Amino acid sequence: MTTLSIEAPRRELVFSATGAGFRVVLKRNCSIAPRGLLLVFGLLALLSASIAAGFALLGAWLILPFAGLEIAVLGAAFWLTARHATDYERIELERGRLMVEVNEAAQLQRYEMEARLARVSLQDGRVLLQAPRASLELGRHLDAEARAGFAAALGQRLQS
Repeated sequence: MTTLSIEAPRRELVFSATGAGFRVVLKRNCSIAPRGLLLVFGLLALLSASIAAGFALLGAWLILPFAGLEIAVLGAAFWLTARHATDYERIELERGRLMVEVNEAAQLQRYEMEARLARVSLQDGRVLLQAPRASLELGRHLDAEARAGFAAALGQRLQS
């Protein structure tokens, strides 16, 4: 008799040491690269267009606009997915300065603050980084359990 063991996915966050500080990068769990997504979309669009063309040749030409609409909606869904495939958050502590870089939908935002004045809290399942001039939500790409662990680890590293 064979025993099947299923292991839960790892949720460990890697805080890389950098001199007297650290760096951590949080990314979306993306199972397919944008290029692969484009290939899948192309194949599905080709299949749909081929079926529609076959029915149009048999006299059901009214199927062509619906197939075009289907391909357009599928393209929009794939485009939205690919647009967020490379989203990330990079948090780095170096020489007492906390730098946060948030890349979302190809828009990059950078924040810099004094690490000793920054506080981390977990409110309603959201990780909030609060400083005198800024308040940021972090860990958007993590599940609830990983966010709680991330908040605790980040808070501990900022206090030391």
